[in-house]
Amino acid sequence: MTATAPAPSPARAARATAYLPRLALVLAALLASLFTAASPASAHAALTASDPKDGAVVATAPAQVTLSFSEQVAMGDDSIRVMDPQGKRVDTGELRDMCSGSTVRYGTALHSGLPNGTYTVAWQAVSADSHPVSGAFTFSVGAPSATSVSLPDRQAGGGPVGVVYDIARYAAYAGFTVLVGGAAFILLCWRRGSAERSLQKLVVRGWVTLTAATLAMLVLRTPYTGSGKFADVFDLDGLQAVLETKTGASFVSRLLLLGAAALFIAVLFGAYARRQKTSAAEAVDGTGAGTGDETTAEAEKETSDLAFGLAIGGTVVAGGIAATWALAEHASTGIQPGIAMPVDILHLLAVAAWLGGLVALLVALHKVPDIEREAVQRFSRVAFISVLVLAVTGVYQSWRQLGSWSALTGTSYGRLLIIKVALVAVLVAIAYLSRKWTGRLGEVRSTEEAEAGATGEEPAEVLAGADVSRETSTGSGTGSDAGADADPRRAAQLARQRAAREKAREKQVRDADPGRAGLRRSVLAEAGVAVVLLAVTTVLTSTEPGRAAQLETNRSTAGPAVPNRAVKITLPFDTGGQNGKGTVRLELDPGRVGANTLHLWADGEDGKPLDLPEIKIAFTLPAKEIGPLPVAPDRDAPGHWSASGVQLPLAGEWRIDVTVRTSDIDQTTVQKNVKIG
Repeated sequence: MTATAPAPSPARAARATAYLPRLALVLAALLASLFTAASPASAHAALTASDPKDGAVVATAPAQVTLSFSEQVAMGDDSIRVMDPQGKRVDTGELRDMCSGSTVRYGTALHSGLPNGTYTVAWQAVSADSHPVSGAFTFSVGAPSATSVSLPDRQAGGGPVGVVYDIARYAAYAGFTVLVGGAAFILLCWRRGSAERSLQKLVVRGWVTLTAATLAMLVLRTPYTGSGKFADVFDLDGLQAVLETKTGASFVSRLLLLGAAALFIAVLFGAYARRQKTSAAEAVDGTGAGTGDETTAEAEKETSDLAFGLAIGGTVVAGGIAATWALAEHASTGIQPGIAMPVDILHLLAVAAWLGGLVALLVALHKVPDIEREAVQRFSRVAFISVLVLAVTGVYQSWRQLGSWSALTGTSYGRLLIIKVALVAVLVAIAYLSRKWTGRLGEVRSTEEAEAGATGEEPAEVLAGADVSRETSTGSGTGSDAGADADPRRAAQLARQRAAREKAREKQVRDADPGRAGLRRSVLAEAGVAVVLLAVTTVLTSTEPGRAAQLETNRSTAGPAVPNRAVKITLPFDTGGQNGKGTVRLELDPGRVGANTLHLWADGEDGKPLDLPEIKIAFTLPAKEIGPLPVAPDRDAPGHWSASGVQLPLAGEWRIDVTVRTSDIDQTTVQKNVKIG
């Protein structure tokens, strides 16, 4: 005989119950800290380059400002704003799409004749994975100056609207997990659960939560990606613009699929639940065997066919709902989107089957006194398969989003991923304990049945049920009950008393099983960790992926324009003829890769300007076999020449050749190497 653990005392059970509100408070605090720590403006598309660069000082005002991003973004005519030192806009307000191939670049033209000073560039966009991004930087023309423009302190997706939107995002994930996981638990593990009121409420609440959260995100989308004001939820033009975006289409598709999910729930808890109740009643009464074998077999076949149809239809609907996330968020951007999207769908379905099924199991253990251990064992197998799918899909997603080992510890995304993996490991460890309690539950139940068979007694559950039945039957023949028939209030009071006694006896039977009590505690611990895990996952979807974060870090550490000062050289020359000696002074401004302005002065031996008949300049980059690139400067004044738009395509050690002619036959070439970029 297997020894059984002592039943928990009523005082101990009361203490355990008292801990539940505290646990809820701790979990709520953890969720609040996670949402507070998460920056709602975490970028997903990173600004990888700009022209002019942040902090650059250019000699002349550029014709336009361009921005380059790490992935596709959605921008409007007002997405890039350029302001002068007084805060007046100096851009034309027309967005220029300069994307080509894998390069994502947008720009806006500037008005001509801009004076010297510091200019501020503020930009805002929506990245391809639906998250708003924004930023600002400055550049100067001529020399830096004071500016009255203050950089925006509120980033896109921040403020109270961002907090509410993130809460709705978390609620959507939670609702999806409970809806899909609860339905999967019923169809795969415990079909009789379709007739249990507690599980019906759980699945329906998951559907309501997901629907309400999706509607909330749809109406909040305009202020979330724009002004940040709640009043903009009534902006019908903004709502129309949202519906035309990929994110808006995903919300509408999700709502349509939730309509199909409502039909699925109606059949699951309607016709299918009634068939399960009928089968259970026939099994208890013994009417399902004997003369009605053919009828029973036909009914069982119809029930099995209905279950198969529900499983197929439910899988399609659940996969479709999961696809609304995959098609609009991380998986749809970056590298290998064709592989990443189906992998993301599998990942979401595995999460729902595991964590949502875990919540359903916890509800069943808490509310239903006679859940079969076979149902728990079946869920254990489902959870094991889900963990395997999560491991495979999670490794691929991590590689795709991180890009390097250094991003695992050097970015917020990587650190959150480490926390998520640690929580999954804790869940797996607790699940292992739950499996042991499941085996213990089977041992206790088998021991009770063996002892009851040896002594001729009924198991505790049967005796408890018999006690309730006896009380109900004997009480119905008393005079008080007979009088109660004439007094509706008394009859209702007696009915409530009988229901309370029955509930108390069910709880007594439930708490008397140590295996069940241990399993309930371990599953409760799993559910608590799962709540935190779901919160971390939600924050992870709002955090800049490691690849994009490293691109942005490389851009910020690259510093301002290289260099930010003009290249100045002085070259002596001697053509060999009369008045053939002197010097040339050359200035290349700003002395960087790209467009430059060139000035050249020639002085004679006496230091006075020397008006040469001809002067030529050429640029050569020997390391890349580029050049010579000839430049023919224009004469501005005696001894002074200039040329604008001198293009140097690459950084490196450039050789500058200056050819000086002092007469028809006297000329020489002098040269010097300078480093550009």
